[in-house]
Amino acid sequence: MIRVLLALICVTGSVTTPAMAERLVSSLSSHQVLITSSFTGTELVLFGSVERDAATVPRRGGYDLVVTVIGPRQTLVTRKKERVFGIWANAESRTFTRVPSYLAVLSNRPLDLVAPPDVMSRLEVGLNNVPFSQETSANVVSSDQQGIFREALIRLKRERGLYREEANAVTFLTPNLFRTSIVLQAEAPLGLYEVDLKLFADGTPIARTSSALEIVKAGIEQFVANAAREHAFLYGLATVIMALATGWLASVIFRRD
Repeated sequence: MIRVLLALICVTGSVTTPAMAERLVSSLSSHQVLITSSFTGTELVLFGSVERDAATVPRRGGYDLVVTVIGPRQTLVTRKKERVFGIWANAESRTFTRVPSYLAVLSNRPLDLVAPPDVMSRLEVGLNNVPFSQETSANVVSSDQQGIFREALIRLKRERGLYREEANAVTFLTPNLFRTSIVLQAEAPLGLYEVDLKLFADGTPIARTSSALEIVKAGIEQFVANAAREHAFLYGLATVIMALATGWLASVIFRRD
C-alpha cells in the first residue's frame, strides 16, 4: 500500500511540475552613475542572453525583447494656459502622483509587432500604458480631459529627453545574445532606477528579469548636499557669512575713492 502511494505521489509530481523553458540573463556596464560638476550625461550598455534548457524547442519566429527603465517616482502638476483679457494665464491643472521622473522603453521592434495591444496594456509596457496616478478633485469632469493632461505631461518629458520610446533600440547579436544602450541626460534625477526586461515569442511573454542602477552625487557636490541635509543650521550660517564676505570684498574692490 505504501509503495502504491509513493508511486502516485511521484506520478502527480511529474505531471504538475512545469518544465523549464527560456530564462533571461543580463548585466549593466555600470550599476552606479556618479554626478559631478562636469557631468553632461552618460550612456550605459545593457547586455545579456536568452538561455534555454535542453528540452526547449527553438522558436521559429525568434525572440522579441522590451527593456523598460523607470526613474524615481515624483509628483508633477500639469497646467493648461488660457488667454484671459489678452494675457496668458494658468487655468485648469492636474496633479499626477508617483510619476516616473525618467522613462525609457526600448525594444528590437515596434511594440505593436512584439505583442497585441491588449497584452502590452496588461503588462503596462509602453509610454501610453504605464499608469499615472492622478489626484481626484471636483473639477475633473471626464476621462478625455484627463488624457489631454497626461499627453501633455508625456510630451514635455519627451522634449527634455527624459521620456523615450524607441523601436530597434535592442539589437540581437545572435539569436540568443542581445545588447542595448541606456542614455541618461545631464538632468536625469538622482536616485534608484528600475530596469525591467521582458522576453516575448510569437506575441506571448515567456520570461522576465530585472536589474537596477543608481545615480548619485560625488565630489564637492555630494559634500555640500550632505552638509545641507545633516547640518542645516551650520550650513545656513556658513552661507550667510560667505554672502556677507563676498559683498564686503566686492565693495572694497570696486570702491571709488
